[in-house]
Amino acid sequence: MLAVRSTHIYCRPSCPARRPLRRNVVFFHTGAEAEKQGFRPCRRCRPNEVAGPVALVERASQELGKTGDEESIRFTALAAKLGTTPGTLRRAFRQVTGLRPRDLAAALRLARFKKMLRAGKGIADALYETGYGSTSRVYESSNAQLGMTPATYRKGGKDMKIGYAVAKSSLGRVLVAATERGISAVYLGDADAKLLEELRDEYPQAELSAADGTFEKWVKEIVQQVEGNPPRLELPLDLQATAFQRRVWQELQKIPRGTTRTYTQVARSLGNPKAVRAVARACATNPVSIVVPCHRVIRGDGSLAGYRWGLSRKEQLLEQERAAD
Repeated sequence: MLAVRSTHIYCRPSCPARRPLRRNVVFFHTGAEAEKQGFRPCRRCRPNEVAGPVALVERASQELGKTGDEESIRFTALAAKLGTTPGTLRRAFRQVTGLRPRDLAAALRLARFKKMLRAGKGIADALYETGYGSTSRVYESSNAQLGMTPATYRKGGKDMKIGYAVAKSSLGRVLVAATERGISAVYLGDADAKLLEELRDEYPQAELSAADGTFEKWVKEIVQQVEGNPPRLELPLDLQATAFQRRVWQELQKIPRGTTRTYTQVARSLGNPKAVRAVARACATNPVSIVVPCHRVIRGDGSLAGYRWGLSRKEQLLEQERAAD
């Protein structure tokens, strides 16, 4: 949440009201935190209410999650089932998620597939139960979103040794995880246990252990960058990724601090202007926030798109970078 000291009001980061002066702004993770400090909710953006588009997308997601088969999605039928029009539903998806219903269905199906693999189910059984028509289809999806083959992912990071450390920052807690070769994850959140749980969920069979100080300098460097300071070290990365993901992430690292690029601009810079959605997916699957600054990518209309760690953090990261320049 974005709160304004001069008015004692807090808003959504996307509130259409006139932007306040940076020196009058303070950020909170929730409305409850803002109210404890004496701020009251904005009557224009109504930050404590679930927006109409958000509620619509939540209902659509529940319907899509029942099948998770993007090939069976009929947009008009889905809209009719929800009691709305295709145009309204399409606008809601673009506003809230930046995805098409078909894209969301694909993501939900892959999430179920990953969950089955982590539970120890065989690849063939998981393929059948999640409705993939062929092994080639799931391998195409896994290359784009797992970062490794299904067989490798099914091992849950077996034989991998990952060290982690959690530090304090103005954005909350920062978890940094790394192998001996480089940084593999940078997560932002409010609670250490939740961040570690996410890391364990991704690599349930990896050997996770608290770092012994071997990459303490990396943690300090990342926290400094969270606070808006310029990079001082070149941080090594150890990531599983497709060639396209790597190209996108490398392009994001070229965006100057305090500035932004649209998804379309990033796609054009890669020489593939039609790959806007693929660029958005690469941003969404970026495992090393801050180091790969996906928070610097916004929608074509200048508004903030979805951010895994919350739009308020995305807004604050950009504000701090601009203030430091």
